[in-house]
Amino acid sequence: MSLFINNNLDKTIIWVVVAMLTASSLMSQNVEEKKKPKIGLVLSGGGAKGMAHIGALKVIEEAGIEIDYIGGSSMGAIVGALYAAGYTANELDSLFKATNIGSLIQDNLPRSAKTFYEKEDSERYALTLPFKNFKVTVPPAFSSGQNIYNEFVRLLYHVKDIDDFNKLPTPFVCIATDIETGKQVILNSGYLPEAILASGTLPSLFEPTVINDKVLIDGGVVNNYPIDEVRAMGADIIIGVDVQHDLSDREALLSATEILLQINNYRTVADMKVKSAKTDIYIKPKIEDYTVLDFNKLADIVKTGEDAANLKIEELRELATDYKKNKNSISVIEADEELTVNRLLIDGNTNHTRGYVKGKLRFNLDESINFKKLQQGISNLSATGNFRTIKYKLLDNLNGGEDLILPLDETRNTSFLRLGAHFDDLYKSAAIINLTKHRILSKDDVASFDLILGDNIRYNFEYYVDKGSYWSFGFNSRFNDFEQEINFDLIEDNFEVGTGSRINTINLNVSDFTNQLYIQTVVKEEFAFTLGAEFKHLQYSTRTFGDIPDTTVPDNTTSSGRTYFERSNFVSTYGQLKLDTYDDKYFPSRGLYFSGDMHYYVLSSDYNNNFKDFSVSKARMGMAIPLVKNLSINIETEGGFKLGTSKVTSFDFILGGYGTDFINNLVPFVGYDFISLPGNSFVKAYARLDYEFAKKNHALFSANFANVDDDLFRTGDWFQAPTYSGYGIGYGWESFLGPINLMYSWTPEIERSQFFVSIGYWF
Repeated sequence: MSLFINNNLDKTIIWVVVAMLTASSLMSQNVEEKKKPKIGLVLSGGGAKGMAHIGALKVIEEAGIEIDYIGGSSMGAIVGALYAAGYTANELDSLFKATNIGSLIQDNLPRSAKTFYEKEDSERYALTLPFKNFKVTVPPAFSSGQNIYNEFVRLLYHVKDIDDFNKLPTPFVCIATDIETGKQVILNSGYLPEAILASGTLPSLFEPTVINDKVLIDGGVVNNYPIDEVRAMGADIIIGVDVQHDLSDREALLSATEILLQINNYRTVADMKVKSAKTDIYIKPKIEDYTVLDFNKLADIVKTGEDAANLKIEELRELATDYKKNKNSISVIEADEELTVNRLLIDGNTNHTRGYVKGKLRFNLDESINFKKLQQGISNLSATGNFRTIKYKLLDNLNGGEDLILPLDETRNTSFLRLGAHFDDLYKSAAIINLTKHRILSKDDVASFDLILGDNIRYNFEYYVDKGSYWSFGFNSRFNDFEQEINFDLIEDNFEVGTGSRINTINLNVSDFTNQLYIQTVVKEEFAFTLGAEFKHLQYSTRTFGDIPDTTVPDNTTSSGRTYFERSNFVSTYGQLKLDTYDDKYFPSRGLYFSGDMHYYVLSSDYNNNFKDFSVSKARMGMAIPLVKNLSINIETEGGFKLGTSKVTSFDFILGGYGTDFINNLVPFVGYDFISLPGNSFVKAYARLDYEFAKKNHALFSANFANVDDDLFRTGDWFQAPTYSGYGIGYGWESFLGPINLMYSWTPEIERSQFFVSIGYWF
């Protein structure tokens, strides 16, 4: 009996101890849970005003708070994703300060990303509009977002293989809007750069993003402050940073983007009355003085976030757990870091061959390349205009390399109307109307027709099949025409024209009708090598003699009173080699340039009865070097010569004038007027200092020196000190029409100075 009682007593004591220990453990757990509530961070959208999130994050970090969940929309999604991927607030501040966001938004792809065709197109027209069914339409957005996406891929490369956003260093969610249904789409999985691009696709600014067959735009349209979604992730306490502002007055509504945001704010302002009340610590930076596009005011906007968060510092400190986010924990992939793409997966290229795509990428599979070269290849594809934003993915594979996944979304529109205007002292005023059509006869072809109206009517037709680094081929046809007052001695000496009276100057008309058939390939990724055949009809003529009564009319004067000095057809073969890495055609500050051309003239209708086969070769090379901030120098040398005994002078080199894109062998030479210095051979050196004293405004100083005469290279005279020199001071402005140049020039050889004006892109 006693033993039974003792046994029961022992059991009772054991159960009591167990119960006490369990209760103690539960109490301890409850205390622990109370000490470490799950903290969620909500970041609203707001464009450039979203930079205030970085300032708020600095204060949150300094308070020692560990964030367990992050949710955001639009710019809040971008900052939130980077923070969730492991960046500290200070690292984000440094990243954004080092990035020209305005330039990225403009989607100005570097010239190096463009083929020689594409460079010419981008530097000829002031305006490009989609053209369909003989109707001009409006582009879907100001920017494709390609440069922004490229930067997202680089900054989030270290988490590229995480497709479940809950597995990021900090679980993350963002919001986008289905443009077809108007409903919100929760993005918590997939490819992180693509997701945040979709969430930040501000209408009118960026093209919509397609994910899982849904057309998505800015998440702020339906949910600009995803507090409920962060609560659903498991957050007990919400810290919210709200960079939205109340409805703007009329003075602030200065752009289409601001007006669209105002319309959207009708709903979000009302929503925030409810959502702000749900927020445990509500941080509201004072960003009323900034717009959604004020990315150039980064430091000031970040400071507003710090100031607003510091007003809540006591509340934040109550949540502190002495957590310190690891600094420098992320190794951001740099441009020169190498990777190996050993598999290329292309989807959506129904109208462009795989060979075309690979040719544009310009790198081989299973070949070690740096990250810059990869992004250069993507830019090459984007620069063609044949694809919408290329949202490529990089993923590790089992072969020790990476998959490059290219989901190509080909542009539906294949026709474009392009416009431009230009004035210079040679061609005078002109307007250009261009119609460009892709995919006419093959998947990779382009046809382009320029009609130039003004003082001198011209045209230019091009058709080419672009295969990138593979052999391409094309056909060109152009008509060029201009008139210029020149010294009569120049014509008299070259064409042996005699008159009965002394004439100082004549009005020379030059007409050139040229057709070319060629093949072209890219050598070593930078050089374009071209072989072709050419048919040219060339005319030099004047009406001057018919206007002077006492002039003996030359034998080659027609009944219409026009005197022809040249009126022949020429057939030639030619080869060209060209390198152009200048960062800008008109105001280069860095890069290299080389152009070599050799024409062999084999046949002629021989208007002047003096033709024998001959060749003309010329080359131009140069470099642009930055010296100090905003100051660069462009140095070039140029030369050409004729081989053969033919007396044809129609293809002699003629120096003088200021500008680019002259026909045949006309060569600019500062200090002299157009068509001033002739000879069948020449050498020239040129240098220009360029000081960009304000954005897109240039102060220019130029100097050039030359020898030009017949047979310079045979006689050795090209070794002598230069006979001709010229200097110029000018102003250049990168306007929306193209470059505007004003140049005052002079030469010590003659007393008369020259003033040149050029407005708009040359064509």
